Amino acid sequence: MVQIEHLNKSFGAQQVLRDITLSIPDGQIVGLLGPNGAGKSTLMKILIGLWNADSGVVQAPPRIGYLPENNPLYEEMYVAEYLGFMAEMTNLNCQLSTVNSLIDLVGLTPERHKHIRELSKGYRQRVGLAQALIGNPELLILDEPTTGLDPNQLVEIRALIRKLTNSAMTVILSTHILQEVREMCDRVIILDHGTVKADMPMEQIPDLESLFREATK
Repeated sequence: MVQIEHLNKSFGAQQVLRDITLSIPDGQIVGLLGPNGAGKSTLMKILIGLWNADSGVVQAPPRIGYLPENNPLYEEMYVAEYLGFMAEMTNLNCQLSTVNSLIDLVGLTPERHKHIRELSKGYRQRVGLAQALIGNPELLILDEPTTGLDPNQLVEIRALIRKLTNSAMTVILSTHILQEVREMCDRVIILDHGTVKADMPMEQIPDLESLFREATK
């Protein structure tokens, strides 16, 4: 479970997160929505341990996978080589069979011997997802995972994310695409100006667009 209590974060005089309290149970897919500057990226970076909170309590699983919005990859490496290298760099000591299983899981088997620079945007996102899944994370955080994809790639990546989720993995999906949240998420959390403006099960939201406009006006 992810447990956040009275979380605050400031940068200089600007308070970015204000008294955030959330509880996210295992196996839930949560859509994290909000306009630019709402505090979504800051919250995610605190969850993965990149930044410290100023105050409050954050409890998250020890194994976390993270796919940032600007997916950094070593483009001169081959797909399989890169994933094996990242497993070594994170001291996870994954066996070759584990890397091969991830390549198969995300649909990269035909591309495994290609340089990453040769891949389309959609396939690069698959490499990023495979990297995020190294170590069998209990929490998977995805920051705008479909940005820049064409319609076909977008459908494929959404289907892949749904396929990856299971009862043992919690997923936090940050996106600007409301349709993505409707199709994939069990719950919606809306941030604006660093505060939680809405937190509801998807099934209880008749009109996500109206809820978003009302929460962020």
